[in-house]
Amino acid sequence: MNAATSPAPAPRRARVRAPELIGKGGWINTGGKDLTLADFRGRTLILDFWTFCCVNCLHVLDELRELEEKHRDTTVVIGVHSPKFVHEAEHQAVVDAVERYGVHHPVLDDPELATWKQYAVRAWPTLVVIDPEGYVVAQHAGEGHVHAIERLVEQLEAEHQAKGTLRRGDGPYVPPEPVATDLRFPGKALRLPSGRFLVSDSTRHQLVELEPDGETVVRRIGDGDFREPQGLALLPSGKVIVADTVNHALRTVDPATGVIERVAGTGRQWWQGAPTSGPALEVDLSSPWDVAWWQGRVWIAMAGVHQLWTYDPETGTVEVAAGTTNEGLVDGPAAEAWFAQPSGLAAAGDRLWIADSETSALRWIDTGGAVHTAVGTGLFDFGHRDGNAGQALLQHPLGVTALPDGSVAVSDTYNHALRRYDPATGEVTTLATDLREPSGAVLDGEEIVVVESARHRLTRLRLPEESVRVEGVAHRTQRAATEVAPGTLRLDVVFQAPEGQKLDTRYGPSTRLLVSSTPPELLAGGGGAGTDLFRELELDPAVTEGVLHVSAMAASCDDPAGGTSRSETGGEYPACHVHQQDWGVPLRVTGDGVSRLPLVLAGMDGA
Repeated sequence: MNAATSPAPAPRRARVRAPELIGKGGWINTGGKDLTLADFRGRTLILDFWTFCCVNCLHVLDELRELEEKHRDTTVVIGVHSPKFVHEAEHQAVVDAVERYGVHHPVLDDPELATWKQYAVRAWPTLVVIDPEGYVVAQHAGEGHVHAIERLVEQLEAEHQAKGTLRRGDGPYVPPEPVATDLRFPGKALRLPSGRFLVSDSTRHQLVELEPDGETVVRRIGDGDFREPQGLALLPSGKVIVADTVNHALRTVDPATGVIERVAGTGRQWWQGAPTSGPALEVDLSSPWDVAWWQGRVWIAMAGVHQLWTYDPETGTVEVAAGTTNEGLVDGPAAEAWFAQPSGLAAAGDRLWIADSETSALRWIDTGGAVHTAVGTGLFDFGHRDGNAGQALLQHPLGVTALPDGSVAVSDTYNHALRRYDPATGEVTTLATDLREPSGAVLDGEEIVVVESARHRLTRLRLPEESVRVEGVAHRTQRAATEVAPGTLRLDVVFQAPEGQKLDTRYGPSTRLLVSSTPPELLAGGGGAGTDLFRELELDPAVTEGVLHVSAMAASCDDPAGGTSRSETGGEYPACHVHQQDWGVPLRVTGDGVSRLPLVLAGMDGA
C-alpha cells in the first residue's frame, strides 16, 4: 500500500494494556513518593520518553507545556528518562536536568531502559498516550505531534466523562525546593574588553555580568527577553551577540547601555520546507546554541536542525552554511556534511572549530567550506580516552576554546573534564578533571575560566605546561541493537493522520523518507530519498552490524469536510502540521533476526 496516498485507518482504540512504569533510579518531582500506573487510573496519561542530551526532546518539553496547563485536571504528563550516554544514567545528573529545563511534571529515572523496552520505544523523543482505563491508545515519535495529542486528550475526556471513568483533580507533581545561587546552570561565558565576564545564566533566562574575579555580580541583563540563552560572541561593533536558544533567535546586547535588540529569527522554530536564507528577522531558526565571529560573519551552531548557519550584520541576512539537517557524522563539502547537534564554536585563524555533541566529536570547517573531523566516530561511540585522535574518545562535548599555541580546549561535558587536542601532533590529552558538566570556557591571560554548569559557577584554572594522559574507557550506548535477518529488510514508517485531518497533497507528495547507513556498505540497496513511507532494503551479507539512519516527514492538514479553521484576518484556511523524526537504529544481522522494521511516526503499528 502506498503510505503517501492511502494511510491505513487509525486503530486508535486498540486494547493494548499499558506496561507498568519501572525504573531503577526512582521518581523525581513527586515529593519522594513512588508512583504506579494504578495511581493514574481515571486520568489520561502521556509518557514522554526523553533524554537530556537530545535537543529534539527539549523541543517536545516546550511543546507540551500549554497542553499540560490546559488539561491539568484530567491529564498527567510523566517523563520517562531513558539515557543515551553513561553520564545520563547518573541519578543526580537527571535531577539536575529536570531543574535545568524546567520540567514541571513527575519524571521516572530509568537508567537501565526497562520501561523503554517494555513500550518498544525506538527513538528519542517518543510520546505514548494511555487512556483513563490503562490502555495504550497512541504513540508518536519526534516533534510536531502535540496538536494531535491534544485532540485525542479532548476526545478521551468526553468519552470517559460519559462512561463515568474520568477522575478530575490535581496531579502528583511536587516542585523541588528552590536553591539560592548567583548562577543557575550557566551555559557559556565571554570575557569583555573591560576584563569582566558575561555569562548566560540559562535556567534563569538572563545574562549576568561578573567582576574579573568571576564571582562578584555587577548586574543582570534581560527581564523576559531571553529563554535559556547559551552562546555569546563579541562583535566588531563592541556589542555582544547572544544565542537566545529557546526563543529560536539571536539578540544583541550593548554592554555600555544594556540595550537588547533581536537581530535574527522570528521566535518560531524552523521546520522542513521553511526558508533557509533571507532577511534575518523573517527567517525561522531552531535552537541556536552557540555563536562565533569568523570570516566577517556570525556563525551559528544551529543545534535544533544539525547545521551551521551564518548571520551577516551588514546585510541583515541569514543563510545555511553547512549541513543537510540529517543527523550523523559525515565530512566533506559543507552542503553535504552531516552534523549532530553542534553546540560549541571557536574561531581560530583559517579554522572554525565545532563541538558536535551527539557524535561526541571535535570537528572543524575550513575557509574553503570543507568539513573535517579531528576526534569522534559516530552517534553511538563515546568515552574518556586520550592518545592519538583516531582512537581518542569524548562524551557529549558542548564547548571548544582556541588556545594560543594553536591547540584547542574541549569542554568534555559528560566526562566532567577539560580536554586538549593538538593539531600539530594529532594527540588528545586531559587538562583537568572533576569539573561538573563543563559547557564552555574562555581564556583570561595565562588562565582558562571554565563554566561549570552543574556546579553553577565559573572555575579558574591555570593552563598546565604538560597535559595528563588518561587511558580511559570506551562506551557504547546501552540501547540494544535490533537483530535483523540477512537479505531483504522491509522498513515501514507507520503514520496515521490525526482524526479530522488528511495528508496535505496540495503542493506535491506529503511524505518524505530518507534512508542511509553507517557504514555505507551496510546497505546494498534501498538507500536514498523517496516519497513512500516504506522501503525494501537490501543488506550486504558481508556487513554484520551498523546503524540505519532514517529520516521521515509527513504533512497533514484539517480535512475541509470536517470543518475549517479561521485565520486572524477572517479568511478560511486548513490548519496544517508537520510531523518529523530522525532515527538512528543500531542493527545486528543474525540468522534468526526479523525481516520487518516498523518505526512509528504517529499512530500504532497494526501489523
